[in-house]
Amino acid sequence: MSLKIKPKTLPEDHLSLALSYNNIGQVYDNMGDYSKALEFYEKAHQIFEKVLPPNHPDLALSYNNIGGVYNNMGDYSKALEFYEKAHKIFDKALLPNHPSLATSYNNIGLVYNNTGDYSKALEFYEKAHQIKEKALPSTHPDLAISYNNVGQVYNNMGDYSKALEFYEKSHKIKEKALPPNHPDLAISYNNIGQVYFNMGDYSKALAYSKKDFEITKQVLSENHPDLAFPYNWFGKIYRSMKDYPKALDNFEKCLAIWKKALRDNHPYLALTYSNIGDVHRLMGNYEETLAFHQKALNIQENVQCNPLECATTYINLGEIYREMKDYSTALTYYQKGLEIREKKLPKNHPDLAVVYHNMAKLYLATRKYSMAMKNVQQAVEIAQEKLPSTHPHLLEYKETFEKIRKKM
Repeated sequence: MSLKIKPKTLPEDHLSLALSYNNIGQVYDNMGDYSKALEFYEKAHQIFEKVLPPNHPDLALSYNNIGGVYNNMGDYSKALEFYEKAHKIFDKALLPNHPSLATSYNNIGLVYNNTGDYSKALEFYEKAHQIKEKALPSTHPDLAISYNNVGQVYNNMGDYSKALEFYEKSHKIKEKALPPNHPDLAISYNNIGQVYFNMGDYSKALAYSKKDFEITKQVLSENHPDLAFPYNWFGKIYRSMKDYPKALDNFEKCLAIWKKALRDNHPYLALTYSNIGDVHRLMGNYEETLAFHQKALNIQENVQCNPLECATTYINLGEIYREMKDYSTALTYYQKGLEIREKKLPKNHPDLAVVYHNMAKLYLATRKYSMAMKNVQQAVEIAQEKLPSTHPHLLEYKETFEKIRKKM
């Protein structure tokens, strides 16, 4: 009602009209309707640009809103462009310990995290965290978000004990400050579950993911894009537990939501196509496997996404070609995936061990035993350093090591 009245009674560049557009944009943003959100944020922004001086903090907030939508839509270069515009204004207009400056550092860190540039992400998250630690009481929910973000980078970098330490700090604050069905608690459960998944404790990972889902399904509409995340995690956990029909069912639920909510070439769709393809490989459906991985690559090779996601698809393709005994094609895909992971990840990251182990299996099958031994040793060394001694991956690597040793 308010917006219908305002255009009739106010000039088209009136600040109140911009605020109304902005508010409507936020509602669409929260509902996960990102194209509508962008439409209203841009209407608001056009007015802000006309009536406000170029270094006004409200203009920076407008840049932030637009950047946030582009980030949710998976257009990370656009997101970074708008977040940096906002940051330039905040940097000039605000004191160095102002909370809005922390938000700005946080947003830029988020984009770097999404594009797999983890050292940059950590740098910006830590700048945000330093401001918040000085400005806020130790139990403030915003400090919990900050701990959470730092934890996420450590998780992505393969430092799982550090990740768990920061996630648990975040969770303790949230438990005290928030009601038990708050969406931020769901995020917290999901993140802790992710670390347990990466550490190979799949039953704990599943328990935390179920806690996340119980809250998420209460607070989001059934076609909200964020509802897909729990299904995605269920799929990954059930795949690792070797319950492939359940894994496929959850990945397909995830895909159905994202197909409705996101543009056709969103990086999240590629990720899900690759996951579905991998489950089909494990079920022996090679034709479906290749079709889904190709769908993933059609997106990943043509839009800006996290290169590490593309690497996963290459490595998954390597696995399917290895199983089909097309060893030269398999090796080409492994090497493509390995090149990206070696560039983007620390030298002792567990995801590198996965590729080394895959290559060891390929060299074993082709009777190149010295190459097989070299690769499996690298896999075992990383896993022994970074993973719990009971992790299924480490046990599998040791088993492969023994097979190769017996052939030499």
